[in-house]
Amino acid sequence: MWYLWCGKLSPLFGRSAMTTFERLYISDPATHKEIKDPYYTWYNDETVCRRILAEFGLTAGECHIVNGHVPVQEKNGESPIKGGGLLLVIDGGFCRAYHEKTGIAGYTLVSSSRGMSLRTHQPFESAQKAIRENQDILSRVDIVDRSRKRVRVEDTDEGVALREKVEDLKALVRAYQSGTLKEQPREERIW
Repeated sequence: MWYLWCGKLSPLFGRSAMTTFERLYISDPATHKEIKDPYYTWYNDETVCRRILAEFGLTAGECHIVNGHVPVQEKNGESPIKGGGLLLVIDGGFCRAYHEKTGIAGYTLVSSSRGMSLRTHQPFESAQKAIRENQDILSRVDIVDRSRKRVRVEDTDEGVALREKVEDLKALVRAYQSGTLKEQPREERIW
């Protein structure tokens, strides 16, 4: 796992170095250099995102690519929505060390039965300051995708499993009604 997370040749790593330690403890910005691999040049291209989805047998418009651990410099106008809306970056800087670089405190992707939205969080200084100044955690909401049809439990994997159980119970009732299965008498117990 460690190699997948921060190994220079790992297909999941995507940059030249991991500088979280340097960013937290070393003030020299020259030690914070993380050069991104070509994926981060191409993930803004909708055609490339469609091809990536197709490689996994997924349909653009019904599916999204979700990236994390990629600080989005929103303060410089960068958007977490990329590739024509097919790719979403949900990291963006929860770590306090990134707040100055990104201008925000990260993103949260919210998926509900009505669609998906991306919440952009503003930096939170302290509970004491929030109470003293009567502040709340501020978040902006951007609608990413609205479902054409509201997703219900029956549309999920759990819904399929529940439907199968209902069919099994109906088959059991039919078996009793037709006489294929006979009800077993219960033993009377005296307590």
